[in-house]
Amino acid sequence: MITMPKELQEMVRTSHGQSVRLADPDTHEEYIVVRADVYDQLQTRLYDDAPLTDTEKQVLLIKAGLRAGWDDPEMDVYNELDPRRPL
Repeated sequence: MITMPKELQEMVRTSHGQSVRLADPDTHEEYIVVRADVYDQLQTRLYDDAPLTDTEKQVLLIKAGLRAGWDDPEMDVYNELDPRRPL
């Protein structure tokens, strides 16, 4: 971890808890400095690394099948070839 330069410390202290916007003079890219606790809250809301539930897996499989064309009426012939299908 690096320490903040005095100029940035002053900006953060006078921001009253709000984010501070910075610009890189060489690349003109902008960055936002936020308190670590605010970042952690955002991170937990935006990123969920919990395993998928069975329902979530099923929804993803159905969507993938639909994108692959499995809802096309011409694919119905494969239903008749299903060995699990009762005769």
